[in-house]
Amino acid sequence: MLASPVVRMLAWIIDIMAISIVTMIVRFVLALAFIISLDFVMALSIIVYFVVTVGYGICLEWLWNGQTLGKRLLRLRVVDEGGHRLHFSQIVVRNLLRFVDSLPMFYFVGGVTTLFNARAQRLGDLAAGTVVVRQPMIASPDVDQLGGIKYNSFKDHPYLEARLCSLVTPREASLALSALMRRNQLDHASRLKVFRELAQHFKELVQFPAEVTDDISDEQYIRNVVGSVYRLNETPIHSGRKN
Repeated sequence: MLASPVVRMLAWIIDIMAISIVTMIVRFVLALAFIISLDFVMALSIIVYFVVTVGYGICLEWLWNGQTLGKRLLRLRVVDEGGHRLHFSQIVVRNLLRFVDSLPMFYFVGGVTTLFNARAQRLGDLAAGTVVVRQPMIASPDVDQLGGIKYNSFKDHPYLEARLCSLVTPREASLALSALMRRNQLDHASRLKVFRELAQHFKELVQFPAEVTDDISDEQYIRNVVGSVYRLNETPIHSGRKN
């Protein structure tokens, strides 16, 4: 689900607050170090603000897989528009062009661009080939009840896993989870049919490499989907199973 310009702006306000705090700390340290030359400190402060603003977005989006503090709090994530792995160069480009998007003030250029763009992309996103998506809040199930193979092979491809999670709706996740929880109530033929149809649906959203999907059953594929979606949404509410 694409993130709206309003939600993105709220996330950026949070980021601005974090950037301002870091900048004030750095300026204070510089003032102590260069107290003799106030003009030098003021000039250096401008450079520091630029470096912190750009570096903040680049570092966090790289370390947190497309998220800054504001994006993380509002469940937003930067992803490649084609579903491929998000490269460091893309993160650098979209953050360097943030200053162009902010012209002439209050993000006017970037805001107008997102309003007239089908994917709500600002200029930085268009140049970098990225989009910002919003991950729905989904309560996490007790994975012990899902059975099957414990290891989720989707974890080996985090960029595709993140893309899948950004495309799966809460309703689709709920249906997949329900099928797993009720699998033992189905006869063999119905069970195969249900998981075959579900797996086909999710495979059409994101295509994982053949070595990931060829050796697992449709039912295990759905376990992987459910495990990835609920794990990346990071809302650990268990189903209430008692030991």
